[in-house]
Amino acid sequence: MDISQIGGEFALIKRLAKKPVDKNIIKGIGDDAAVIKFKSTYLAFTTDTMVEGDHFSLDYFTPQQAGKKAVEINVSDIGAMGAKPLYFLVSLVLPEKIEVEIIENIYKGMRDAGKKYNIEIIGGDITHGRQLVIDICMIGEAKKENLKFRSSAKPGDSIFVSGDLGSSIAGLNLFLKNIEGFKEVKKKHLEPEAKFYKIEPFLKYINAMIDVSDGLASEVKRICEQSGTGAVIYADSIPIKPETKKAAEVCGNDALDYALYGGEDFELVYTVSKENLGKVKGYRVGEITHKKGVGIIKDGKEEPVLKHGYDHFLK
Repeated sequence: MDISQIGGEFALIKRLAKKPVDKNIIKGIGDDAAVIKFKSTYLAFTTDTMVEGDHFSLDYFTPQQAGKKAVEINVSDIGAMGAKPLYFLVSLVLPEKIEVEIIENIYKGMRDAGKKYNIEIIGGDITHGRQLVIDICMIGEAKKENLKFRSSAKPGDSIFVSGDLGSSIAGLNLFLKNIEGFKEVKKKHLEPEAKFYKIEPFLKYINAMIDVSDGLASEVKRICEQSGTGAVIYADSIPIKPETKKAAEVCGNDALDYALYGGEDFELVYTVSKENLGKVKGYRVGEITHKKGVGIIKDGKEEPVLKHGYDHFLK
């Protein structure tokens, strides 16, 4: 039996996850980051891996862009927990004939991104393999009252997203199809940025939160699974830029599908109780419901979300 036969990456994670025993583990496997209580503070730990040929390609990424992206996607996970990054470690798998200048420029990109968040590389590991792999382990810190989990959504909450969606996967498809132009759309794929700064001013009014790694529909489903709820998504309210729509059309695809199932936008999805609606910013794209399952309302009709977002082991 292979991984696709059990339901893919996230079904595998569920099979491997165990309930934490240590009372200081506040959140274990199953969120954007793990959280532990350490003395008088709360530490968030995350790790994310980028594999050349899957998550990036040096055919269109510069080494600096690849290094910067590796940092930003980890900062995004830390931010989705309501935490701020502190330090990170880097592990590299290097092909035997890779040029030293490429490695140095990957580190330059990582350090440039680190300066933005006032964080430093404090260690790591290097080994050899067939493909270039960049793996980062990042540590962050949060106040108890600022911690956010996927499991905290409540029926009646509104679902918000912090910014426009679908541009990263649009950029990727433009590269894969060798389509010229669309510089800003392509940049969203090459140089994603963590979006914690957008929600930090009203963090205390947010219930559940997750970052958009695999598409809006997938992230809403994960919130619902962890919270024991359902949801409806309003298709017409999903923010998609005109340039993204044009890029999707040129690629022969639907921009709405890019937003729902594409991923790597690294915007934040968060839920907000009715009494706090006027205290937050963002785009209201749905509602948390008592009824289990996730539906999407298009053209006045609701249909269940049956597709999945990006999964390493499902096609």
